[in-house]
Amino acid sequence: MTNDLLFDFTVDKAAKTVYITREFDAELSLVWDAFTKAEILDQWVAPKPWTSRTKHMNFEVGGRRFYAMVSPEGQELWAIQKYTSISPKTNFKLFNAFADQDENPQLPGSDWDYTFSEQNGKTTLRVTIFNESLERMEKMIEMGFKEGFTVTLNQLIDVLTTLKNEEA
Repeated sequence: MTNDLLFDFTVDKAAKTVYITREFDAELSLVWDAFTKAEILDQWVAPKPWTSRTKHMNFEVGGRRFYAMVSPEGQELWAIQKYTSISPKTNFKLFNAFADQDENPQLPGSDWDYTFSEQNGKTTLRVTIFNESLERMEKMIEMGFKEGFTVTLNQLIDVLTTLKNEEA
């Protein structure tokens, strides 16, 4: 995969929204699977040296993913994602909230909207993240969200390369 693919990360504080666009040198079905299957998500969604561990995931409207990002020392940061809309291979939406290990959400949360499109074997992902509060969004940004999300999307490129090679 090439590294000259489109990447844009924009923060709109007035709208309490983050906009991300990322292009991948992979077919849509492969990129879709990377965002909708726990066994693939866990390979890339936590910035190294952290790891991701999905406790359970039910990718359907009303279903949830409950997972932790785990530090090398074993610290667990839990989150719940509730799927609110799914249009196969084109779009899904979820509500995301940090949580404790017993699945109690820490509100407010954020609404994530993922849109996928493919042209000439390249898939473009557009993510819109609306935060219920400006304070939460600013805290997310201060905690290094842009840097962490950028790292994870780059890790996804490596995972997609491996998956493409396995298919070949």
